[in-house]
Amino acid sequence: MFELHWPAAFLLLPLPWLLRWLLPSAPVRSAALQVDFLQRLGQLPTSVSSMPLARRRWIFVLVWLLLILAASRPQWLGDPLPISISGRDMMLAIDLSGSMEYQDMLLDGEQVPRMTVVKKLVSDFIAQREGDRIGLILFGSSAYVQAPLTHDLQSLDEWIDEAFVGLAGRETAIGDAIGLAIKRLVAEPAESRVLVLITDGANTAGQVTPLRAARFAASEGIRIFTIGVGSSVDQLLTSGIQDPSIDLDEGTLIDIALATDGEYFRARNSADIQQIYQRIEALEPALRDSSPRRQARPLYPWPLGLAMLISLVIASVAVYRRRHAA
Repeated sequence: MFELHWPAAFLLLPLPWLLRWLLPSAPVRSAALQVDFLQRLGQLPTSVSSMPLARRRWIFVLVWLLLILAASRPQWLGDPLPISISGRDMMLAIDLSGSMEYQDMLLDGEQVPRMTVVKKLVSDFIAQREGDRIGLILFGSSAYVQAPLTHDLQSLDEWIDEAFVGLAGRETAIGDAIGLAIKRLVAEPAESRVLVLITDGANTAGQVTPLRAARFAASEGIRIFTIGVGSSVDQLLTSGIQDPSIDLDEGTLIDIALATDGEYFRARNSADIQQIYQRIEALEPALRDSSPRRQARPLYPWPLGLAMLISLVIASVAVYRRRHAA
């Protein structure tokens, strides 16, 4: 694809005509000396070129156009370059325990399971993380890596969509999920390491306690953002039932975030989910490229070389005619 890198250079196009119009004409001076062969000089041709004046002007216009074209930096854009690694690694840890199928959250006016809203949050979130490497951990009674750190966000989104409640067991191993994320993040030389932990319960399984895992994450420079999912009684369409989020251990989630210089969020509905996404984006913006980059092959030497060649021919012809007219 052809492109002009500096198209503003064409604003200089009328410069010669502006200078001709603004600058005063050169004064005509009379001869200072009287020579006996003045009559012979008057018989010499007044121009060293027999080319019509209009044609010579068009040649100079062509040279000026070629110089302006070279100054605009024409280039041919080839294949896209690989995405540059931003230096930021982010793991997503999603709770698939049995309580995530509880239908107590609203999405587009409909009452849906918690897992449905979480999938919507994560899908919208990763779509805006172009430039970062993201990995996925799914946990229930145990934790496992569904996707390693990758730039392939489309495949990551598909894996999240295929996840379902109970895939990793019905209990909640928060500590093991954090420990597994630490193991994946510390193995990579990244300038920034982040874990986003999404759960609706308390730690009921696993071998590592959440706070112990959080302290180890802090020692490795890993920030943890925790998200507690679940509605409250006054938000449900059905009244007179027990608080569906009674098992949510908000105290531990807050302590995990504080220990790692992160932040805790409570997601009660889809509106809260959107605000959480915006808040995390503000705290940990994606290190994406400002614009897609392509291989660029410069073309400016061609118009520049042609302008120099034409100028050289004009100068050579003028010198040749002047010598033969003397």
